[in-house]
Amino acid sequence: MKSIDFAAAQKRVADRRKARNESLRARDRSRSSDYALRASDRLPYPLRNWTRTGIEAWDTIKGREGTRPAFRVGQVDAELLDEELLELLKGQVGEALKYFGSHLRDEWSSEILFALRVVLFKLSIWDHDASYGAALQNLRYTDARHIGSLPKAPSRWQKASHGFFSIGGRYVWESWSTWLADQEGSYDGVSCANHSMDTTNLVKPSPRVRVLSQVSSLASTTHSVAAFSSFLLFLINGRYRTLLDRILRLRLTPRSNHVSRQVSFEYLNRQLVWHAFTEFLLFLLPLVGIARWRRWLSRTWRKTKALVRQGDEEGDMGDNGELAFLPERTCAICYQNQNLTSASENDILTASGASGGVVGSAQTDITNPYEMLPCGCTYCFVCAASRLEAADGDGWICLRCGALVKECKPWAGDVIESSYAQNNKKSVSFQEDETESVAKG
Repeated sequence: MKSIDFAAAQKRVADRRKARNESLRARDRSRSSDYALRASDRLPYPLRNWTRTGIEAWDTIKGREGTRPAFRVGQVDAELLDEELLELLKGQVGEALKYFGSHLRDEWSSEILFALRVVLFKLSIWDHDASYGAALQNLRYTDARHIGSLPKAPSRWQKASHGFFSIGGRYVWESWSTWLADQEGSYDGVSCANHSMDTTNLVKPSPRVRVLSQVSSLASTTHSVAAFSSFLLFLINGRYRTLLDRILRLRLTPRSNHVSRQVSFEYLNRQLVWHAFTEFLLFLLPLVGIARWRRWLSRTWRKTKALVRQGDEEGDMGDNGELAFLPERTCAICYQNQNLTSASENDILTASGASGGVVGSAQTDITNPYEMLPCGCTYCFVCAASRLEAADGDGWICLRCGALVKECKPWAGDVIESSYAQNNKKSVSFQEDETESVAKG
């Protein structure tokens, strides 16, 4: 048997099984409904009509004729995945904006979320009829108004309305709530009266603001109750996940009727690939010696800047180090560690004029001085040893003269060795050697 014929046979068997199950469920529902309707006929006139209306409404709520309800867990998980993706993108944008100022992320938080939601909506629902979370669950939006065997894609006005209310409406409501909170301030008449607070410095909101606040609170409560009721209906029949989807008649349905409960694990495959790739990089980078390459690049960049500076300042034969202006008693490495801000030499000298012309402090004075070779500049032993050890034999650029330094030695200082100490050297000999010398004499 060919594969095409086998697949067609499987489809016919599945269709017959589905039709049989539907007929059995319809018969059971008709029996229960008929029994309930017959029992309601025995009631008095007002109660009979109310009971019949309630039974018909209940059958409509729990009925599934003409629809294919997708499983509820996948729809809820799709919404959670969309929220997680939005939080990840918000964190990345916040990390990028912190270099332009830490206040941007807090002051423009609503606008950042609005822009991210617009971009995600355009790339997912508008273009592919499914959000990223729904795509991971093998779900897509369909038009629930269409009656037929094949689902129909939502119209453009449905998608535009969904984006307008879910993105623009949320942004407008958040901005409106923030404005009301700013207008009200910290004034609360009830809490202030209960706690006997001093309200002289608190500005009482205007009657118009109080009315708007009450209307907003009532609208928020009404929306919460309606959303909760819609979610309860969703748990019953699995049709519309949110209140907005119920109003616009948008449903999340499986992309294929044969794999309605199959979850796509493609994202897990990509995650495993990236995890293996990062593990490989973590294993490879120590062998390559990334620190040595970074030092080589930084040293090349400093040499390039030094050559450019020498070309701009011809005739200057003095020290060309980064901290050549520091006095001899100051350790340039200690000074650099305590003053990480990039200030020019003129700024530092100007600031030192206010403190009597002294650059540095007692914390930056050289302790246990060591002399760098071959330039002869002095540094603290700990500072010099740490820089040379970090250089790993490649050398280190002196902060005073700009020379390449690879070793150091204890500083001799201004000690002058006298000639008397050199001529009068002590000699040590054994007594037997002295007796032999006298006998020979």
